[in-house]
Amino acid sequence: MTPNDSLVLRVAGRPVARYVTRPELPVRLSPRPYLHPVTTLSGTAVTELGPADHLHHLGVGVAVPDVEGHNFWGGRTFVRGRGSTELDNHGTQRHTGFQLRDPDGFVQELRWVAAGRELLRERRTVTALALTDTAWALDFTFSLTNVTQGPVSLGSPATNGRPGAAYGGFFWRARKEDEPPHVFTPDRDGEEQAHGSRADWLALAGSGWTLVFAGATDTTRRDAWFVRAAEYPGVGSSLALQERLPVPPGETVVRRIVTVVADGRLGRGEAGALVRKAVTP
Repeated sequence: MTPNDSLVLRVAGRPVARYVTRPELPVRLSPRPYLHPVTTLSGTAVTELGPADHLHHLGVGVAVPDVEGHNFWGGRTFVRGRGSTELDNHGTQRHTGFQLRDPDGFVQELRWVAAGRELLRERRTVTALALTDTAWALDFTFSLTNVTQGPVSLGSPATNGRPGAAYGGFFWRARKEDEPPHVFTPDRDGEEQAHGSRADWLALAGSGWTLVFAGATDTTRRDAWFVRAAEYPGVGSSLALQERLPVPPGETVVRRIVTVVADGRLGRGEAGALVRKAVTP
């Protein structure tokens, strides 16, 4: 890896995340930029890269299982009537340049390419924000523009016939431990209750760390949460919950998620307070 292939995000001088822009990965994993490792201020890692249970889970980033039939998530594709199927349909997110690159964040341009054709162009804005002596926040915005002459739609395994699997969009593969993390929202407890909800924020609390994910725009808050804890720890947005999300030519889909990264196991009140501090109008 050369210095131009990664950068380090810092909060008050402390390194909290490494961003890899040009990963050398098999095509089957849908190569794409990612953040890993992401750590708390005390240095506890709260992401995983290519774990044995899901080799295509790459820290923190943007991944969509179905962009007009092309897989930008990695691994198998869920096909209606056939189930999870190995297909030669993987796309790649290609870094084209930084518009801004500072110690606490960056603005990046990317091309989403599959079968030799550019489908989407993305602008990604990521900032590391100081909150307290034990917590910081990752502010992550992505804008996907249809650069083709025709309609493009985003889908998920759920829209292709697999119930409860509406993943696709922002995704954070969290640290796997001996015990699953505690999942909670402002008014729900547990994976089963939180999964598919449209809560203002959702938290994973592990052994000595807590992640609190919050939609930071009205549009983002309308997306349901995808959450796993028992099988593996991961949280993401659901751009295509029950129906495909159409993106007409020249139109743009924008989402912003702010994630509080804290040392310790936060309670509901502490989590909510940190979200309010992190998410600005």
